[in-house]
Amino acid sequence: MTPSLRTAVLQEWRGLPELPRSRDRWQQTSQLMPALMQKLGLKERLRESEVIDAWSSIVGEFIAGHSAPVALREGILYVRVIQPSLHYELERIAKTEILRKLTRRFGGKTISDVRFRLG
Repeated sequence: MTPSLRTAVLQEWRGLPELPRSRDRWQQTSQLMPALMQKLGLKERLRESEVIDAWSSIVGEFIAGHSAPVALREGILYVRVIQPSLHYELERIAKTEILRKLTRRFGGKTISDVRFRLG
């Protein structure tokens, strides 16, 4: 029985047209994961958690004890600072050095600016 005859017989018997079989779209996981992570936004979250984990080693124990990175959005790292005097110190004096260390470690595309907030 030829494939076209088989299709015609099945369509008549079922009363419905037979749907064409879909191509096998099998892909390796290593090919799918980057696109899936990008689509779900997990790649940015993973990078954000790496930056938060590295905060204390970049700024030192004292500053890390009185501040905490909150979020990394569109290349801007938002850091919560407890004391106003430390906020002034970080914003006016240490910001360029901290930003230099962050960009050296994570790249300029990941972190382009640091913003300190009291809270």
